[in-house]
Amino acid sequence: MAQEREDKFKTHRLIQLDKWIRSGAYPSLEKMMHEYGVSRRTILRDMEFLRDRYGAPLEYDKERKGYYYSDPTFVIQSVLLTEGDLFTISTVMPLLEQYRNTPLEGSFRSIMSKVSELMPDTVSVDTSFLNKDIAFITEPLPKIDESVFFAIFRAVKGFETVTFGYRSSGGTEFKQRTFDCYRVLCKKGSWYVIGFDHDAADDASSKPGAIRVYALSRIRDVQFPGGRFSVPEGFDLNRHVDLSFGVWNNPEPPAEYELVFSPRLANYITEREWHRDQSVERNEDGSVTLKFRSNQKQMVFSWVLGFASAVRVVRPDSLRDEIKAEIARMARLYGTGGEEEG
Repeated sequence: MAQEREDKFKTHRLIQLDKWIRSGAYPSLEKMMHEYGVSRRTILRDMEFLRDRYGAPLEYDKERKGYYYSDPTFVIQSVLLTEGDLFTISTVMPLLEQYRNTPLEGSFRSIMSKVSELMPDTVSVDTSFLNKDIAFITEPLPKIDESVFFAIFRAVKGFETVTFGYRSSGGTEFKQRTFDCYRVLCKKGSWYVIGFDHDAADDASSKPGAIRVYALSRIRDVQFPGGRFSVPEGFDLNRHVDLSFGVWNNPEPPAEYELVFSPRLANYITEREWHRDQSVERNEDGSVTLKFRSNQKQMVFSWVLGFASAVRVVRPDSLRDEIKAEIARMARLYGTGGEEEG
């Protein structure tokens, strides 16, 4: 922390020194020491840094007993980054691949280009190892239409009711929806919007309309008919989704999950936070018990299946029964040459 604080002070000091020297005031070492409350050695290191790192044409005027630039047009950029800062930027850039399906990728790259333009040409960082030592594995993501992406954000910000065509994951046609966009959700690079669908049927009541979650990649032709809405005072995002696990809209109360993982996965399970409210306990036989509450039954089902025989469902009973039924279907599928029996 002390080194990080010193780097920030140094960056600020270099920017101020550059302005002072360019002003034609011919600051002396003594004046600079007094102004910034540092030692003579520190100021000399700063001057050396300006010369070597930024190519500053720094000279000393014996008559005026101060420093000046022999090239009056020289200026260092006001954004000074340490090698660690540049390393971070270089590392983060590949992460933008996960946003390739959205207009955010172009915006992020534009921002980074502007930062790059602010850097002096003489700054160099040894990042040659990045290409060979760091690899990023991204999710296969669907394409989101740029007009849809920005229209949904406009609707959320301005509380504007929209209409659009929506095709479900198993559908073949786009059905027209009238929708109040409450919040935008992003799960591992996939983007969704949660809100009130005027055209949906609410199974829990006889009132028209219901809360729904729609994937932005399946939306097309967003229109603004002119209506506005207010998010209901009692709306609770956590009642519909669980951002620790997924964005399935399940307004029913969350279930209590208890899973026991085999000893071979003990470290893998204990070193991660699977849910913000989880409890993890190592058992005497080396296994690990993971407990949490969630309303994401669909996501938990798929997640548990991914561990195959390395996990045992203790509760809820409904998940255990669903896992058993799925295993039976898989057994029939692979036991009959690829065709599931009726």
